[in-house]
Amino acid sequence: MQLQTAYRGRSTISQSPAGLAVALAPNLRRDRVSYMGTLRHPLRFREAMSALHDVVISDLRFKPKNKTGYEQWKKQEAEFERRIRTEAVKLKRAALEAVKPQPIPKELERQFERCRKKYWNARNKYGNMLYREDPELWRILMPCDPVITVSPDVLFFECFSADESSYGCLNVQRDAFQGETDVALGTTNVDYSWRLYEHFQTIRSYRETRFTIDPLGFEVKTNATDDGNYREEKIELPQSWLRGFSTLQSAMSLPMKRVPVSREGLYSLVAFLKRHKAKASPRAVRFELDPGQPVKIVLEPWNKEIVLHDTPYPGLKKETIRVWGRDRLRVLARLLPLLDRVDVYLLGTGLPAFWVCRMGEMQLTLGLSGWTTNDWTSGGSALDQLVPPVEPSDETMRSIAAAFRADPTWKLDALAARTKATTPVVSAGLNKLALLGQVIHDLPHGVYRWRQVMPVTLSAEIIGPENEETVAARQITGWKVRITTERTDPNGQRHVTGIVDGRSNAELSLDEDDRIVAGKCGCSYFYTGGLRKGPCRHLQAIRNKLLGLGQETASLESWYKRFTN
Repeated sequence: MQLQTAYRGRSTISQSPAGLAVALAPNLRRDRVSYMGTLRHPLRFREAMSALHDVVISDLRFKPKNKTGYEQWKKQEAEFERRIRTEAVKLKRAALEAVKPQPIPKELERQFERCRKKYWNARNKYGNMLYREDPELWRILMPCDPVITVSPDVLFFECFSADESSYGCLNVQRDAFQGETDVALGTTNVDYSWRLYEHFQTIRSYRETRFTIDPLGFEVKTNATDDGNYREEKIELPQSWLRGFSTLQSAMSLPMKRVPVSREGLYSLVAFLKRHKAKASPRAVRFELDPGQPVKIVLEPWNKEIVLHDTPYPGLKKETIRVWGRDRLRVLARLLPLLDRVDVYLLGTGLPAFWVCRMGEMQLTLGLSGWTTNDWTSGGSALDQLVPPVEPSDETMRSIAAAFRADPTWKLDALAARTKATTPVVSAGLNKLALLGQVIHDLPHGVYRWRQVMPVTLSAEIIGPENEETVAARQITGWKVRITTERTDPNGQRHVTGIVDGRSNAELSLDEDDRIVAGKCGCSYFYTGGLRKGPCRHLQAIRNKLLGLGQETASLESWYKRFTN
């Protein structure tokens, strides 16, 4: 998908005798959005925006060694061979063209796909080089302009990391500003650069800081192309980026368990991770939850226990939940002096976790996937098991949309009463709207907000279809899966065999992080592709059975009950 943006000037921070002025340039390709106000606590805003910046540039994917010299020698050798082959091809082509015209290639579409793949591989390689050597030019190629929304009670900024595994959302309540003027509600992109990030570091608490989403940008006339300050940018959004961002919003709209964590607990966790590096799996954060008892956080594989004596668990059931992605928690380090407390929202073992840092009138939400290599979209991921089993009706979707047109902010129960639908049905409708980028679940305030993340309405065709094998695995109910053997080897891997649907005999191996690392199945999907395109439905069904992810009945009530209980 191609995202077109247009800005008048650059986002800047200017200094005057009265103090600093933060002026953000909005996207002129979207509806008018503006806001002006003076920050009451600029230091909190500076640190929160800096942490959000760290989320944007976060990329913990494996980076190979720099072999620039060797690759240059290989290119020279390849160029020498190419010249020889080119001359031979020219001679042969001239001979063929002398006989008859060259026909149109029969496999034009396949050649196009092959060339497009080659282009994206080269672009990603070029982007990695720019990330190391020229961050300013790299930013132009990356879809990292934050999305800002002005709501009746809050402003919030959203971003997605470069490796597509982390999500950041900064909520700033409107009462954090004074002297508000020129307020226009809505959602837009704002121009952002590394130079602006450096200017953010100059904000101080002892001088006034005025925040502006520039309303003058929308006064550009039709001849704005003649204005030297007007510019347009076209950003090619990768399919995985768009699908990942939408899937994350869908997961965030579901009911979750809230685990309170004190500032001292987060400090102990981040400090230990900074001093230690795990050399073996599992690399999980294990939450041991017992109603009314202190929350216990265990860092694997060291089994380091962090007991939060002043934060008892408010849940109703004793359980243990393991989540991954802990290395990305280090972006919260600079927020520690400003924190009041942290709430961690959990969906379950191996599923995304959302860390909500509360700093008075500001809250930063950090969403983490299970794996650094984009767990949002990978075939067969545990995240794919969360979607509702039944599509909400068109009438339900129209009722929900009408309610949001009347009021952009709703609680789940109030929305169910307004639409006269059951809570599970409304929850499924909100889940679909979140997947399409229309709604966001504001975890700090416990409400759903209308927010169109793109200037155009997204559809299932734009986002991309769900993995067919995962859909089929989800529809294989528990009684159709029978596990015959299960054992654990000395290395900690689990080897499981089972029978699915009375026909397919399957074998799979799970590592200590519950990922499928090896498998074998007699179905045609596995025979033609193995695990290269993701595990087949039978392997996924066995893992679902093993991890307790299977659904007993295909009803919205049982789907909703699974999370609320």
